Amino acid sequence: MKVQMQGQRLRFRIDEAELAALQAGQTVKNMTCTPGGSQRQSVALSDAAGPVFGPGMHLVLPRDLLESYAQRLPCRDALVIRLPLDGGDMLQVDFEVDVRDSVRSRGHRAPVT
Repeated sequence: MKVQMQGQRLRFRIDEAELAALQAGQTVKNMTCTPGGSQRQSVALSDAAGPVFGPGMHLVLPRDLLESYAQRLPCRDALVIRLPLDGGDMLQVDFEVDVRDSVRSRGHRAPVT
């Protein structure tokens, strides 16, 4: 899993193997160690109606939302989630499967006409 952060936008990008692990009920994790400690990020699925962003950068996606996104793969579009913050701000979380890895695994998708 790759994680990018800038301002009020986070991007989680996984590969096809991590997608399969996620769909099988596993939690996909990333950890970066620094001299002052570590930073952990994780993504899991649930049967809840909406996404949840928890402590330690833990993203929980609704299973139905991920499955509808996975049916479109390979695609360049991210699954975009906007979460309200105190004070009226929003956190945008972009979740995506690496399109190059999807093409290698799934082949090209015929354009929709």
